Amino acid sequence: MLAISIFQALILGIVQGVTEFIPISSSGHLVLVPWLLDWRNPGLAFDAMLHLGTLFAVGAFFWQDLAELTIGAALSIKERSLADEPRRKIAWLILLGTLPATVIGFTFEDFFEALFATPMWVGILLVATGVLLIAGEKLSRRNLEVHEMTWLDAIIVGLGQALAIAPGISRSGATISAGLWRGLGREDAARYSFLLAVPIILGAGVFKLKDLSGAPLFSSSPLILCTGFLAAAVSGFLSIKFLLGYLRKRGLYPFAIYCWSVGLASTLFALASF
Repeated sequence: MLAISIFQALILGIVQGVTEFIPISSSGHLVLVPWLLDWRNPGLAFDAMLHLGTLFAVGAFFWQDLAELTIGAALSIKERSLADEPRRKIAWLILLGTLPATVIGFTFEDFFEALFATPMWVGILLVATGVLLIAGEKLSRRNLEVHEMTWLDAIIVGLGQALAIAPGISRSGATISAGLWRGLGREDAARYSFLLAVPIILGAGVFKLKDLSGAPLFSSSPLILCTGFLAAAVSGFLSIKFLLGYLRKRGLYPFAIYCWSVGLASTLFALASF
């Protein structure tokens, strides 16, 4: 018997793609949606395909940026110089910003895994995401371009990404808010957040694939895996496009209200279920 149906794969793929980039927490929604609908665990292979779908989305949207950053990083290594070129510096800012989540994720892996089994904590952390979004708006200075960021700025935004290992803390929300605090404009903060997502989403997908050793690979059929991948990729691409356009003229307040509403409702529902 398959773990989930094609319809469930489609819904979970859309949830992953939308909430990975819209600042409302993909990990939190992927805990709450199956829990509220009483769906079975789709399995590691399906989770990995969702991550690869969102990775494909950000790669397809930012392929030119990623190509330039890759070339910049390679040239900086070859010439041992940043040469005052933005693409070289930004590439290293992204790599540096990936370190906090990598270190914290490996160090506290068991702690974060336990949170995924506790919907009430997911609701509480969604409320915390709303607070982060409001704080980002209130503390925003918007006087800095991405290539003007310092190494300290990269670490601070990276720490925001590390917080989002906990389900309910939005990765894009935490990193965009941190970017606003450090002086980036909304659109620049979002673009940097999405580029910063590439190494961490790739790492998460590979990590889940590694865990498949000894697990039943075909607990989800190839059709279900492809459905989840395509749903996450298409919805993720559209979500990136939407959010970048939205942030050119509007702030993060509606997403904060959404996180508070869903977080409080989920917490109360979880308490009532005891």
